[in-house]
Amino acid sequence: MRYRRMAIEVESPEEVGYGTIRCNLAESSMRDQVLGELRLDVDLARTILLYGDHRGQPALRELLAAEGGCTASQVLLTPGAAGALFIVSTSLLSAGDHLVVLRPNYATNIETPRAIGCDISFVELKMERGFQYGADDIAAKMTPKTRLVSITTPHNPTGTVLSDAELGRIVELVTSRGAYLLVDETYRDLSVDTPRRFATTLSERVISVASLSKAYGLPGLRVGWLMTRDARLNEAFLAAKEQMLICGGVLDEEIAYRVYVRRSEELPRIAAEVRRGVGALTAWVAREPAIEWAPPAGGVVAFPRLRADAGVDVQKFYRTLNDKFATFVGPGHWFEQDDRFMRLGFGWPTPAEFEEGLANISASIRLARS
Repeated sequence: MRYRRMAIEVESPEEVGYGTIRCNLAESSMRDQVLGELRLDVDLARTILLYGDHRGQPALRELLAAEGGCTASQVLLTPGAAGALFIVSTSLLSAGDHLVVLRPNYATNIETPRAIGCDISFVELKMERGFQYGADDIAAKMTPKTRLVSITTPHNPTGTVLSDAELGRIVELVTSRGAYLLVDETYRDLSVDTPRRFATTLSERVISVASLSKAYGLPGLRVGWLMTRDARLNEAFLAAKEQMLICGGVLDEEIAYRVYVRRSEELPRIAAEVRRGVGALTAWVAREPAIEWAPPAGGVVAFPRLRADAGVDVQKFYRTLNDKFATFVGPGHWFEQDDRFMRLGFGWPTPAEFEEGLANISASIRLARS
């Protein structure tokens, strides 16, 4: 495999330095939580720092399995969703295999298959269609060599959400062609509605990936998971994890379990934050004529665009936004798109920081008029 660093990571806030950013609208998650404020109701000082269960903390896997239509042995805890995606790609794909994947997308969904040497066809999501896609779009890209189809719902960076009916049609299409379907459901709990069951309930050839990073503001725990009801894949995924790290961190997984067991208590707060963020962003777009967008239906990110006829020097815009206002967004090239696009995250900043950041974007637009 030939690795290369991803722009989204090279230019990330943690690499740039959080102390240099006043308004951080580049994050794609809820605000980071503080360990001492989690109400864990457990004495972690008595935790034995042994090698843990190779599949992951059993009680957490039981909770996930109940929602995923599978057994706890069919749930594998991973180092974040990124670790799960890496395991899936390296276990299922070889050089020359064919992958169908959405674009724009979280970079790992594309870069790891590239490093493997896969043949890749992209379902290009267009603002003009509201970033919507369906089974017909995927069918047009599949070939007899397609081994894996990779989709994300709710989608990062656009906030698009597949309907249950359309997801069902995609599952039927992919499985009838003998391929596997990867459903990245990392943003599943970032919804104003009750989250649906994991996609693994729909077929043995569906692989579900998610984590606690985005919805629960716990990226520092590095706890994600993948689920599949395919016994052979389960063994392959476990073998990959064991070769990478043997098992997860027992402290991380215990904390993750204590948080997830109270999930029903957390979801109303999360839904309220999503509603607040979408409302603030909708109001800003309505009063900013240089911006066009497709409103997100889920998650805490949107993917608006500077209008082509707005007369904005795009590179000057980003220099002004970053250097003069210390405000950061996710530029389009993070997602292999034109830099007129920007990912705006509305879950991580405080309401005041978000409003200030939006005002800074408007000011930067005015200062970057060509």
